[in-house]
Amino acid sequence: MSALAFGPSGMFEQSPIDATRIGELRAQFPVVWIDVSGLGDLDLLRRIGDMFGLHQLALADVVSLQQRAKVEDYGGHEFLVVRMVDHANTHETEQFAMFIGPGFVLTFQERPGDCFGLVRQRARDPAGQMRKRGSDYLAYALFDAVVDAFFPVLEDVGDWLQRVEDAVLGGGEAREVMADLHAARRCILSLRRALWPLREVTSSLARGETKHFSTEVRPYLRDVQDHVVQLLDLLENHREMSSSLLDLHLSSVNHRLNEVMKVLTIIATIFIPLSFVVGVYGMNFKWMPELQVWWGYPAVMAIMLVIAAAMLLWFRRRRWI
Repeated sequence: MSALAFGPSGMFEQSPIDATRIGELRAQFPVVWIDVSGLGDLDLLRRIGDMFGLHQLALADVVSLQQRAKVEDYGGHEFLVVRMVDHANTHETEQFAMFIGPGFVLTFQERPGDCFGLVRQRARDPAGQMRKRGSDYLAYALFDAVVDAFFPVLEDVGDWLQRVEDAVLGGGEAREVMADLHAARRCILSLRRALWPLREVTSSLARGETKHFSTEVRPYLRDVQDHVVQLLDLLENHREMSSSLLDLHLSSVNHRLNEVMKVLTIIATIFIPLSFVVGVYGMNFKWMPELQVWWGYPAVMAIMLVIAAAMLLWFRRRRWI
């Protein structure tokens, strides 16, 4: 657990911090941010819930890690839960829960490591806007950081799809291309599950349906809503591109297979009349005239060569080869 408290007169930052210091910080600073990384200490969660008067249902949602993104008003505080980019593996997401109340912001993450470095820097700046604002502006800044962290991930996915496209057009190994393409599609689906519910959350906050965000902060929330719309547009473009690449890859594989089958069919077609000639002269009847003359064998071979050349010429004129 780490704490960051600030106001116009100064700031305090400590990590880790004992829960007994929280009351002192709330009395000294107008805004207190408590960040908890890891959800294994249930006693600590209960103590924090008792200190800030958190609803039991909201605390239960904190430790239930498969929550859909949502925002709920519990009277004395606002509860927000979304998916956040995993700091260790940017292609994965983790649950991020946040409580917003008068003078405090509580955040809960699954694992250490986050995308809030810029928010902490802004809080350390004595001349910045963060020091002059309340807890709702801090909550907006944290929410905005969570949303903006998806932009680099989607850029990486776009580069990933570009490499897959180059491999498909370059005739790469079919198994490797298919494995890479399916991995990209799984990543896109995971990001889609994380981002799609954010439309409802940001729309609710931007419309001012909660009393814990002031009217001065709502324009910033509308900016977050615009970012979510941009992310969803990028995500849908990547999703359509991945589907197109899958179709292109399958078409390429089928085209190569058809080319191989065409060559084999042409070879087999050429040998059909040749096999007929060989079969006729392989019967070895006694009164076959060509068997008794010296030019019989050369004549048959010449006829076979003429037949093969004539068929190849005909195939080329028909543009089959």
